[in-house]
Amino acid sequence: MAITQDEFLTQVQERGQYTTTSEAERVTRAVLAALGAHLVGAERKELADRLPAPRRPLLLDPLPATTPLSPPDFVETVALLIEGATPDTARWDTSAVLSTLADQIHEDLLRRILTQLPPGYALLFGRAELA
Repeated sequence: MAITQDEFLTQVQERGQYTTTSEAERVTRAVLAALGAHLVGAERKELADRLPAPRRPLLLDPLPATTPLSPPDFVETVALLIEGATPDTARWDTSAVLSTLADQIHEDLLRRILTQLPPGYALLFGRAELA
């Protein structure tokens, strides 16, 4: 069963140490939209199914990216989606959302997601890099 929207945002807010739920909402929207462009197939759908229903379109609706992004380039993309963000704050935001997301899924799904992404993403999901 998927986590509720309030539970998900509360966890992101706590991890990101945001002062408001709206701040957690803002970064969650940006990170999920960026991630959705880089996942395909069954993993994208399975991951979306683990999200609160209002968050699923953020992952499923973006058009697929034409080229895979390295983790630093992904963080820069997130920075462009969040008003006033810098690469440092966007890395923090990305990790707050992706580590919360990683806690909601089975390790097998996380492993399959990470195989779709270039090396280095495991750290953004709050995990050690898988060999």
